[in-house]
Amino acid sequence: MAPQPPGMSDAEREILRETEPAALATLDEDALLDLHARVRRARNKHVGQYRRAAGARVGDARARGAAYSRGQRSRDKAEVFEVALARVSTALAKAARASAAELRAARLAAARSDGTGPARAVRAADGPAPSSSSSARAAAKSPARKKREASSLAEGARRQARRDARR
Repeated sequence: MAPQPPGMSDAEREILRETEPAALATLDEDALLDLHARVRRARNKHVGQYRRAAGARVGDARARGAAYSRGQRSRDKAEVFEVALARVSTALAKAARASAAELRAARLAAARSDGTGPARAVRAADGPAPSSSSSARAAAKSPARKKREASSLAEGARRQARRDARR
């Protein structure tokens, strides 16, 4: 088990035990999603506690550097949960890839048994075949489309600037 900062509660230790590689190997994708959510909530809790406390201390200490030295315990807890979250994320990604591979293999096997062939079945499941007409490519690059996209980006930038000005 990874080193833990002092003052971990039993519930926090239990979550960390569930993120050990041996425990992760026994979980399916749904259980990994649930564990991922719990670990992320615990990490966010400790990060939030640290940030709020450190932010309050900056005024008293009159410097962020001076306020940083305190709050080590919360910072350590947040880091432990960050490492645990990385482990769970990796296991979840691995399970998701395996699940996707199984689904794809099942879909291809079903297409082969229908006699339609894998290429046709995959294309039918994913939607219509992409058109290669020059008019479709020209419409995607037309000046009107470029102007519309630029206008949309500019509108978003103006909206963000208004929000930033209110803070």
